Amino acid sequence: MKLRVFADRMSQPSRAVLIFCKLNGIDFEEVRIDISKGDHRSKEYKEINPMGQVPAIVDGNFKLFESHAILRYIAGAFPGVSDHWYPSDVFSRAKINSILDWHHSNLRRGSTALVQSTILGPALGLPLDSQAASEAEKFVLSSLSKIESIWLKDDARFLLGNPQPSIADLSLVCEIMQFEVLPDNDRERILGPFLKIMQWIENVKIATNPYFEEAHNILYRFKAKQRSKQVSLDKLPSKL
Repeated sequence: MKLRVFADRMSQPSRAVLIFCKLNGIDFEEVRIDISKGDHRSKEYKEINPMGQVPAIVDGNFKLFESHAILRYIAGAFPGVSDHWYPSDVFSRAKINSILDWHHSNLRRGSTALVQSTILGPALGLPLDSQAASEAEKFVLSSLSKIESIWLKDDARFLLGNPQPSIADLSLVCEIMQFEVLPDNDRERILGPFLKIMQWIENVKIATNPYFEEAHNILYRFKAKQRSKQVSLDKLPSKL
């Protein structure tokens, strides 16, 4: 049976898995789970992912959720995946695992809180909250600083100084791309000071196009629709 990927392209980790599959020529079916419509809470989907989150996969009788676990699985289970994505060398693999583990509790934690307390909040039934946004932004800035100082030293094109991207590069850059939905001035304030981050994002785009831009078109369309409604983060109301 063909691999099925259950995803919502508004979800950062969903995009990473979809891009990875397409880049590596994996035959799969994309099954849309629309979070804004509550598809992730359906009984049918909960049988695949009891956590009710995206993405998830079904490969024959095998079900798996959590994007990092999915990326690792696909890298090992399907032939033809280039070694640079998730190296067979145990030491290189351990370093990539370290970045992925760090991601969930740091960059992703800040990114999700920032976007959900601002632009995407109303679509998810959450209130706008400037205090939460401010705290999340501090978390994001700290995370970006760590990426630059620890994993993008000197003229590194990709994380760990690797000449080609890994699943960690793809996962983290898809996370940062979520800031595309923010007003331009807020996105520039957050990312502008991090020149290495900006170049790294461009490097990952080039290495993964045309699939990268295809997967992220949903963010560009969302922003275009929201442009007239967007309010700068410093003008958001505090939650009562």
